[in-house]
Amino acid sequence: MSTVLNAVSELDHVPGPVVLAIGVFDGVHIGHQAVIGRAMADANRANGSAVVVTFDPHPARLLRPDKAPRLLTDTAHKTELISRIGVQWILILPFDQSLAAQPPVDFIESLAHACKPLHEICVGHEWSFGKGRAGNLDLLRELGSRLGFEEVGLPAIKSGDLIVSSTAVRNALEHGDLDAARALLGRPYALRGSVVHGSQLGREIGFPTANLQLSNEQLPPDGVYCVHVRHASGTHGGVLNIGIRPTLGLPNPVRTAEAHLLDFSADLYGATLEIHLLSKIRDERKFEDLAALQAQIGRDITRARTLLANTAQPPA
Repeated sequence: MSTVLNAVSELDHVPGPVVLAIGVFDGVHIGHQAVIGRAMADANRANGSAVVVTFDPHPARLLRPDKAPRLLTDTAHKTELISRIGVQWILILPFDQSLAAQPPVDFIESLAHACKPLHEICVGHEWSFGKGRAGNLDLLRELGSRLGFEEVGLPAIKSGDLIVSSTAVRNALEHGDLDAARALLGRPYALRGSVVHGSQLGREIGFPTANLQLSNEQLPPDGVYCVHVRHASGTHGGVLNIGIRPTLGLPNPVRTAEAHLLDFSADLYGATLEIHLLSKIRDERKFEDLAALQAQIGRDITRARTLLANTAQPPA
């Protein structure tokens, strides 16, 4: 696992020379992976250390709260995904009014002065930083010349004809295109959260479900999905229902995500699950009664088993 830092001053703990990969990295898609991978490779060549620098919360939540996008990954999930790449150090900076108001020159100087020494800053092609987003690659290059570090701005990466971006992933998910989202991410899209108590209906009809507590993540359209569920005990096949459970006729229905794990019976309350969405089985719909819903869930599980038999499990 990566070592997580929480302040710029803590960079002085990192063995230099230091290469920083800086970005929001929501989703850790293949473009983000390219930036992080370049930083790791350059740090290795310099016999130094790569540090991923990211922010919590997503800057748009503070700067444009009425237009802030839904998340692809909350901070805990993002940190875990970056750690799996093999990064040893992650700096998570609290994105507050103070950081938002910091001039771009001051921000980069604080990083350069904390590192022992700063060798390189690696970012994506459209990265901007500092108060009013006034900082850009040209300013970063100018500061690098003055402060003694290299600047690397990676060009855009494409998936087919589409430029890879977090917005493109959100659009694919919103339209239910899991294949496009997978291509952009380099893996199936996943939801991660803790299991909380629900209505217990699934247990009553013979299909207990784990209700996932989410963090404003981007969800695909309502429906039933074939999934892999990563849990401390390993990876399990399952079915995931996203929607308002119309058969229950609730007066104020709330959109939920609840998973039934196949051939699994342990208590999951409080556990953290990562649910990989593999394919859609059907749309969510209202049934005439619980018996009809129960029969359909049985058919959904049969279909999921068929799909899972031909799907490789995610790496441990």
